[in-house]
Amino acid sequence: MFKKLLLLPVLTLLAAATYAQADWELKIDKEGIKVYVKDAPSSKLKAIKAECTLDVTLSQFAFVIMDVRGSKDWVYSTKSCELIKQVSPLELYYYSDINLPWPATDRDFVAHLVVHQNPSTKVVTVDADNLPGMVPEKPGIVRIQQGVGKWVATPNGPRSVKVEYTLFTDPAGTLPAWLINMFVTKGPLESFKNLKEHLKQPIYSQARLPFIKD
Repeated sequence: MFKKLLLLPVLTLLAAATYAQADWELKIDKEGIKVYVKDAPSSKLKAIKAECTLDVTLSQFAFVIMDVRGSKDWVYSTKSCELIKQVSPLELYYYSDINLPWPATDRDFVAHLVVHQNPSTKVVTVDADNLPGMVPEKPGIVRIQQGVGKWVATPNGPRSVKVEYTLFTDPAGTLPAWLINMFVTKGPLESFKNLKEHLKQPIYSQARLPFIKD
């Protein structure tokens, strides 16, 4: 376990290098949502980036991302999300399982979410890195061991936030790269479309997270 945890900073550095080494290629521009991909070094998989503008405050954005139980209602192809440990209002661990189309085997993962806000720019970032353990692996489900994600929310007006999401993950097991790369372009588009609708629920209209300034 300790050796695997030591790999996480290395994965973060590799992901950062991936994002810097090549230009993003725009694959989808639809309904105010843009999805980009680019090659990842030494991998057939694609790194992804998605962008859109949400009509919310920074507090509401951070709240919905940290509301992991509700994420099953908007994150594409997610079967369930369970909170493992709430460290603070701005840090938690959660478990999620993902339904993949036949003939692929379903995947699951454990993620660590941490929210930060720049006190000068008010930009909110949410680091979402996968962990190899904390929850026992389940029969018939492949555990995703490696993944580095990040949300960046930039204030764009009184109730407007520009959101950028980047992700590189290795889904583990045997999957054709074409299926994965197709999934990672459709997934962000559908997730952002769902998120826009999800945020209209009354629970989020007055939502706030401690220590996030709008």
